[in-house]
Amino acid sequence: MQAGAQGGRVRDLRVDAVRALRDAAFTGVVTFGLMLPLIGFETVTNIRDELTLTTRWPLLAAAVVIAAAGRFVYSFAIAPWIARRAQRPSSRPIPAWRYYFKKWFVPFAIGFVIAYPVLVILAVGWGGALRWVDNFGIQILIYMMLGWGLNIVVGLAGLLDLGYVAFYAVGAYSYALLAKNFGLSFWVLLPLAGILSSFWGVLLGFPVLRLRGDYLAIVTLAFGEIIRLIIINWTALTNGYAGITGIPRPTFFGIPFNADDNGFAAVFGLEFRPLYRVLFLYYIILALGLLTCFVTMRLRRLPVGRAWEALREDQIACRSLGINTTNTKLTAFAMGAMFAGFAGSFFAAREAFISPESFTFIESATVLSIVVLGGMGSQIGVAIAAIAMIGGTEILRQLTFLKQIFGPTFDPTQYRMLLFGLAMVLIMIWRPRGLIATREPSVFLKERKEISVDLVKEGHG
Repeated sequence: MQAGAQGGRVRDLRVDAVRALRDAAFTGVVTFGLMLPLIGFETVTNIRDELTLTTRWPLLAAAVVIAAAGRFVYSFAIAPWIARRAQRPSSRPIPAWRYYFKKWFVPFAIGFVIAYPVLVILAVGWGGALRWVDNFGIQILIYMMLGWGLNIVVGLAGLLDLGYVAFYAVGAYSYALLAKNFGLSFWVLLPLAGILSSFWGVLLGFPVLRLRGDYLAIVTLAFGEIIRLIIINWTALTNGYAGITGIPRPTFFGIPFNADDNGFAAVFGLEFRPLYRVLFLYYIILALGLLTCFVTMRLRRLPVGRAWEALREDQIACRSLGINTTNTKLTAFAMGAMFAGFAGSFFAAREAFISPESFTFIESATVLSIVVLGGMGSQIGVAIAAIAMIGGTEILRQLTFLKQIFGPTFDPTQYRMLLFGLAMVLIMIWRPRGLIATREPSVFLKERKEISVDLVKEGHG
């Protein structure tokens, strides 16, 4: 009997392997057909200014092999494992390590991001720390803050917003114009930029009060494009495509971060380093991000936060309970827009230059992808997704050794959106509700219990 059972398992493995190979071959053929015009061919201008067609067969072959191998692994190993896991009883005891991980993960993460610049300086020195603190730390924290702001609108209130970049742009241009024309400081304009963005969020909320789902998404997308076109065409105010240059940077109690005699390094008797300004900006955006997370979590426990979640679950039932859905939607748009305005003002102060190219639809799509991948309504999930997506993009810039394999003209960052799409597909297969697929209720009786997000409706408001 044991020999028969063993033989049956061998036959099942053989059948699974044949099926996986068939799926892998089909995936390879489809990948070849799709990637041939995108990766296999490339147009190049030669020295005579003539457009020539070149081929990139090694890169195309690598894409086909990776896709076929990934499909084989999924069909042969991952899919059966998912099927077996679904058949397990759901009432299993929670492992002890998950309890301790959940208890200490957030304090450890906060301590790590506070000590991150120090750790980077100790690891790579003052010269190499500039890139890791600026391109990785600050950039990730900006998108993390944007993700937390959009999470109020999409994750808590269930309002699908595709024009979130408009509020980001309003905050950036508000700071740039007021700081340059009136000489106001960053600390005065930071709350003002948030208030102006919140005002525009209310203006967007009024026309879309009766819209839901796809119709709401189309209107918010149009709103984002309207703001961008206004910025482009109102050249007397915004300087159009040329953008705004020379935007004042934040100072440390009036002390600028420059090499002059009244600069930060000279005042404190230090050797001048550009890293001082980057460290200052890092802790500013870190404080803004933690403030966004804290305020969002506190609001969720207040009546307005519970009203957002009720609106997400069922708008008709929400009305029947006496909740003012108009005010609920407007507060969600206003709060989300305010945090985007804070991030936009910081972005303008950090770059000292802004232009319409920084506020295209792809920015809204990136922030929305962060919210969806992380798990709508989950603060920790949004943070993890921001680190993975934005940090992954910056890591691609460091993969210069790939040029030795695929040629000197190969740029890994060109395939950023392709990798994003692949990540979205994998997440939809593996974790359809996002990386963090459990949620704790805002209000509980006697005992707090995690619930699966399968029991809530998201994005239907």
